[in-house]
Amino acid sequence: MESQRRHPIDPTAAGARRTPLTPLAELQLVEAHRGGDPDAMGQLLEAYQRRLYSICYRMVRNEHDARDLTQDSMVRVIQGLDSYDGRSKLSTWIIRVTMNTCLSYLRKQRLRRHGSLDLASEDSAGGPIDPRSKGELLPTSRVELSEMRSVLGRAMMRLDPDMRAVLVLRDMQDLEYQSIAHSLEVPIGTVKSRLFRARLALRTAVEVELGHSGGDHGGEDVKANV
Repeated sequence: MESQRRHPIDPTAAGARRTPLTPLAELQLVEAHRGGDPDAMGQLLEAYQRRLYSICYRMVRNEHDARDLTQDSMVRVIQGLDSYDGRSKLSTWIIRVTMNTCLSYLRKQRLRRHGSLDLASEDSAGGPIDPRSKGELLPTSRVELSEMRSVLGRAMMRLDPDMRAVLVLRDMQDLEYQSIAHSLEVPIGTVKSRLFRARLALRTAVEVELGHSGGDHGGEDVKANV
């Protein structure tokens, strides 16, 4: 709890770091922390808090819960950093800690395929914007984007958390299959098959949300990238 007070999570703050650290800079901060530098951990957390909040939000679609999960994830990072052995990228290890935190929460709350859908419609407009969505949008485009995000948000909440996780990491975080495998602690083959099934399930869920069935696109074309 002391770590929580020393490193409060505010991923929407104006001063939150937007430019990611280089792998070398990350390792230097890790070594500095292990060497007793009191500021190293704060710099490392600042570099990751926005990204981890984005992951948590997209897993639970609720701002308050996402903030709590981000905070919990950061505490676990602080507590486990001394055990980080460098066999995977630091970013992969931190994302794994965060995803495990989210999955544990969802399983504990029994938020499965028929979980609470009102969280998505309530909070989807306030969630973080995908970094690939840049530039000014016309008013009509803003409305359409908001509606699309709301539909996808509700559809995502219909999916099993494990399927939701692979979609978030691949289609929203752009992680490579190897990094996803390390983050979820499953074989690459499992990642690929789970991703295919998740996209099929997402397509079905989107169609349910839109109030129709069928469609012209294959499951592999449906991506949770909004």
